[in-house]
Amino acid sequence: MLGNGLLRVGAPYVALRVFRLNGVFGHKSGNGGDGHQRPVRIGDADVVVVNKCPISRETIEACPNLKLICVTATGYNTIDLEAAKEKGIVVCNVPTYATESVTQHVFAMLFAITNRIYEHAQSVKMGEWQKAPDFSYRKTPIFEIANQTMGIVGMGRIGQSVARVAKAFGMKVLCYSKHPHPELEDEQLHFVSLEELLSNSDIVSLHCPLTEETENMICKKTIALMKPSAILINTSRGKIINSQDLANALTTGKLGYAAIDVLEEEPPVHGSPLIENSRCLVTPHIAWAPLQARTRCMQIVEENIRAFKEGKPQNVINL
Repeated sequence: MLGNGLLRVGAPYVALRVFRLNGVFGHKSGNGGDGHQRPVRIGDADVVVVNKCPISRETIEACPNLKLICVTATGYNTIDLEAAKEKGIVVCNVPTYATESVTQHVFAMLFAITNRIYEHAQSVKMGEWQKAPDFSYRKTPIFEIANQTMGIVGMGRIGQSVARVAKAFGMKVLCYSKHPHPELEDEQLHFVSLEELLSNSDIVSLHCPLTEETENMICKKTIALMKPSAILINTSRGKIINSQDLANALTTGKLGYAAIDVLEEEPPVHGSPLIENSRCLVTPHIAWAPLQARTRCMQIVEENIRAFKEGKPQNVINL
């Protein structure tokens, strides 16, 4: 029998009204603990809502009642899609909730580097402006982004949004995508090969999913194609970059700067060579996190569950 339920997720909490199938609903945020415990925690639930919690073939096979897996994110590399498909389990994600938020974070990190905002603000707090001999001073060089070339790897919704903002700032845009969109090309924007993009871009921003093809895509070999002054931005998935190769390139001057919102391990309990690198700005996976974006996410999750209940599943990624 179907009934109404209430799930609270996030901080601050966002209420999510859901339909419970057979009265059982599961949710787990984070890594879900020990893999052997996941089937126990899911139990006989028909629907499970997850984020960053691996749902493996073993877990799926141990949960015979499972009918719907709702990922409260855009990325879904933690779910064994093939195993779910074999069992007739629908997997849904939330593809659009953070487009504006991630775009905003990309440029926030970019400006933090080009304008050295933190360094100058800190110097003022330390009294350096009061002691300056002139009305203005610069701790480090500051750069304009107008007329610079931004390379965007991955032209889904977020990649296209970043491209629109880059064009508004007067930038030239080079794009690489597995599925190009020739209709988007104009005087400012062109689709090129990955090699051409890396070689000719002043700023490279990554917006592709983590797949076998993209894992370690940015490594010693591909970094060697980039300009020594280039800035690399990653708000997609940490494992797209080989962190050690990137740290080495930054330390040896083979790459200018990096701005990273995602790491190979989150939280980085074993550390990361990027965290301590002075030429790398690292934020704790917050590009998606504005309250407005989290609210949209929960609303879309609710819509996904409601649509599944009504026999019209939406945002399905494994069928």
